Amino acid sequence: MRVIQVPMDEELLNAVNERAKSRRSTRAALIRAACEEYLHRLDQQALDRKYVEGYRRKPESPSVGKLGEKMAGEVWPKEAWDEAW
Repeated sequence: MRVIQVPMDEELLNAVNERAKSRRSTRAALIRAACEEYLHRLDQQALDRKYVEGYRRKPESPSVGKLGEKMAGEVWPKEAWDEAW
């Protein structure tokens, strides 16, 4: 693992220190976890954009959506379907 330096204003540093202490963790571990979460969120947003772009390029026909709904209704009990939607 490499060691880096990250300039941070005093208010943010205090908040990071307090949160790390309350979680019984280290500042470094908290910052690593925050960076991992941020990068994961960026990846998810990129996948969401690709998904939307794909449907914009080739929209799903209404009949496919209705077929999916019918098939889900046959597999899921009505109560589970109502709770999910």
